[in-house]
Amino acid sequence: MPEHSSWVEIIERDPNHSTWYIERFRSKAAAGEDLAGEARLINAMVGRGARILDAGCGPGRVGAFLADFGHEVVGVDVDPALIAAAEEDHPGPIWLVGDLSDLDLPSRGITEGFDAIVAAGNVLPFVAADRRREALTRLARHLRPDGRLVVGFGNGRGYGFDQFFDDAEQAGLVSELKLATWDLRPLTADSGFVVAVFGR
Repeated sequence: MPEHSSWVEIIERDPNHSTWYIERFRSKAAAGEDLAGEARLINAMVGRGARILDAGCGPGRVGAFLADFGHEVVGVDVDPALIAAAEEDHPGPIWLVGDLSDLDLPSRGITEGFDAIVAAGNVLPFVAADRRREALTRLARHLRPDGRLVVGFGNGRGYGFDQFFDDAEQAGLVSELKLATWDLRPLTADSGFVVAVFGR
C-alpha cells in the first residue's frame, strides 16, 4: 500500500477502520440520507458526458452519483478495501488503488485529461503533510486546459486553509471560487469548512 497517507497510519492502527467506514456510508444510503451534494455541484460545473476524476474516492459514493449523471468517471483511493467496496457497490466507473501524491494515470493507460477533478471528504488532509503540494501538482497535471479541480475539507484537520491555498498556487492552480459548503455558501473568516474551485 502507498505510504504517503495518514489514512494508511489509521488502518495500520485499526485494521477494522476501513470496514467501519464502508458500512457507515452503506447505512447512510440505506437510510435514505442525501449523499449526493458534492456530486450535484460537480455535475452543474461540467457538460454532459464529462470526464471526471474522483480523487480519494473512498468506497465510490461521489463518483457513483456522477456516473449516474452520465459522466465518465475514474476513481482513485489509497485504500484497497475502499476500492474493492466501490467495485462491488458501484460497477461501471474505473476504480484504482493509488496515492494522490504519486498520481500518474497515463502510466496506467488512462491518457486523457479530465474536465473536472473532485477531492471531497477531507481527502487532502489525509495526504502526508510534506506531500500535499505534490498531490495538488499531480492533480493539476491531470486536468484538461479548461478543467477545474474542486477540493473540500474541514478546518482543524492539520491543514490550514491559508497553507492549502498557498500550496495550490505553488502547484500551478488558479483560485476561481472559495466557498464554505457544497451548497454554495460563501467562505468567511469563521468558516469551518472550505470548498475551493481551481483552474489551471
